[in-house]
Amino acid sequence: MTIKHEVPSYLSQHGIGPWGDYLEQIDRVTPYLGNLARWVETMKRPKRMLIVDVPIERDDGTIAHFEGYRVQHNTSRGPGKGGVRFHQDVTLSEVMALSAWMTVKNAAVNVPYGGAKGGIRVDPKTLSQGELQRMTRRYTSEIGIIIGPNKDIPAPDVNTNEQIMAWMMDTYSMNQGSTASGVVTGKPISLGGSLGRREATGRGVFVVGCEAAVKRGLDIHGAKIAVQGFGNVGSIAARLFSEAGAKVVAVQDHKTTIVRDSGLDVAALQAHVQETGSVAGFSGGDEVSDRAQFWAVDCDILVPAALEQQITVENAGKIRAKIILEGANGPTSPAADDILHEKGVLIVPDVIANAGGVTVSYFEWVQDFSSFFWTEDEINLRLTRIMREAFTAVWQLAEEKKVSLRTAAFIVACTRVLQAREMRGLYP
Repeated sequence: MTIKHEVPSYLSQHGIGPWGDYLEQIDRVTPYLGNLARWVETMKRPKRMLIVDVPIERDDGTIAHFEGYRVQHNTSRGPGKGGVRFHQDVTLSEVMALSAWMTVKNAAVNVPYGGAKGGIRVDPKTLSQGELQRMTRRYTSEIGIIIGPNKDIPAPDVNTNEQIMAWMMDTYSMNQGSTASGVVTGKPISLGGSLGRREATGRGVFVVGCEAAVKRGLDIHGAKIAVQGFGNVGSIAARLFSEAGAKVVAVQDHKTTIVRDSGLDVAALQAHVQETGSVAGFSGGDEVSDRAQFWAVDCDILVPAALEQQITVENAGKIRAKIILEGANGPTSPAADDILHEKGVLIVPDVIANAGGVTVSYFEWVQDFSSFFWTEDEINLRLTRIMREAFTAVWQLAEEKKVSLRTAAFIVACTRVLQAREMRGLYP
């Protein structure tokens, strides 16, 4: 049964984008929440949304304005936590959904955060380095009234990195009058960043991928891997799978698709992308012009690690993988979920699969508060333990309730969030 939701006035009444996918996921989990279902509307309404104008002076003297957002979905279990993305297609619906998935993700792996997300509607490739810095600093100043080490902690996301986080931390600190290293995570090591943070999301994808392969009786050594998106997450996951003996047979980025059935040289491909900015032109594989063919690649494990809403009813039927590891947030529509379930494909949902990044962000935040830093081995051991434990708990619940891993992850997460909401009560 399709539930008709009241569409808030600030979203389009026709097609509410990624937020609609999230709402459908909440509807699917509601029957399993028992008495906590009376609080479920909490999950459907972001706590706070800030839309800001971000004006900067361009290098040529003209003034440009950009739309900026920061959404705090839920803070019942702790301060908001979530990335900031710079992308020309950023919308309020997208940022709302991403913030909500952060709430679920943080609760699913049981780190003491709520969910938040931010973004600027801009193609950063059109900006000079100076313009990018001015835009970042102005955006940080505009959202500074709601972020802070104990309120909401941004991190890198699509098209943002350690340098962006350094500018954000410095801007916030200058406005506060003292250095506040814990206001963002994903910072450079020299400014209180954590070892292992850059690789954490991709490493988490690899860890749960290995766990899922064991459950499905799939040997990682020799397994065929296809990766959509070869940024920080996709490239690290591809490298780790390759080092474990798997064959990365296809990679797609924003420009093209590269395939080689015998396996791509991932290290060489990473070096090529570092030099050119794309997998296009890589001599160690064959270029496929039709992007849609990527979904039909013969593989054992598919890793969508680009943007949301990539696997849809149009391409789900073509997918030949046994396991899908969602390295991106919200890459699979609910309707595509159903098609893949009917085909017997195991989907490890984003809220577990890509939670490695926020887990090590949590480690970074803790280290900043204590001014005591751990070794990279300690970071990776703690990350692996948390990811395995979270996956095992979700797997066991899925088996017990006879539901998908996504629904099981949402049951675990929503139960934790709504128990916190119930125990705290309503103020005033």
